[in-house]
Amino acid sequence: MADNSALQNITGTILLAGAGKMGGAMLTGWLAGGLDPRRVAVIDPFISPEITALAVKGVALNPDVKAAGQVETMVVAVKPQMFREAGAKLKPFVSDKTSVVSIMAGTTILSLQEVCGGAVVRAMPNTPAAIGRGITVAVAAHNVSAHQRAVADALLRATGSVEWVEDESLMDAVTAVSGSGPAYVFLLAEELARAGVEAGLPEALATKLARETVAGSGELLHQSDLPSATLRQNVTSPGGTTAAALGVLMGEPGLRDLMIRAIAAATKRSKELAK
Repeated sequence: MADNSALQNITGTILLAGAGKMGGAMLTGWLAGGLDPRRVAVIDPFISPEITALAVKGVALNPDVKAAGQVETMVVAVKPQMFREAGAKLKPFVSDKTSVVSIMAGTTILSLQEVCGGAVVRAMPNTPAAIGRGITVAVAAHNVSAHQRAVADALLRATGSVEWVEDESLMDAVTAVSGSGPAYVFLLAEELARAGVEAGLPEALATKLARETVAGSGELLHQSDLPSATLRQNVTSPGGTTAAALGVLMGEPGLRDLMIRAIAAATKRSKELAK
């Protein structure tokens, strides 16, 4: 979770452009982490009742450029396909002192600089951010100062952990692994339940077992310092039931080949979207 002191020490205006699920999750994390609500402004044509309720705490809703004043950091959380249209409306809020933090998939630093200007940080979060357990990877343009990077880190860390990379070209593979990754885990739970039904379990029980097994295993992985391979081996007795199942999953072709192909397909698509 966020470093409370880092959020509390932010003195400039934070402008959140797009308060949907991910933007809303970030805003919730900022306020929970101690960011002064009076430092926050939200721009969104369709503001939810939950976000509207924050106005009484001091969050500014859809201010004009004059009312927003000097924006220290603008966080862009609109849908990527809406960015060209939305970006033109956001540009007046950006000065030469503003950092622009984007969490839009497939949107390059160069395109952000062209549409919005500012010192750009490109970030890729994932949906567990909604419960403070996200993982975000970020890359900063060369003109982002140490202070701007620290503020961006504090804002992104409000929904989980953050990793910084220096090479923007890594972001396509990052998107494929962690950005899209929750869907793969949810599919595992889905298919595990389906296979349980095929093996004779009632659907409700199979679904419960699959969900709790995936969720519990994820929490064990989170809390343990052991490599995932070691945790797998700890469950696997030689010649036992787990070994029989893994013989299928780790056979040829197996899960490894399938996952490599899946990540390659997602990476390729991310590169296509960035053009």
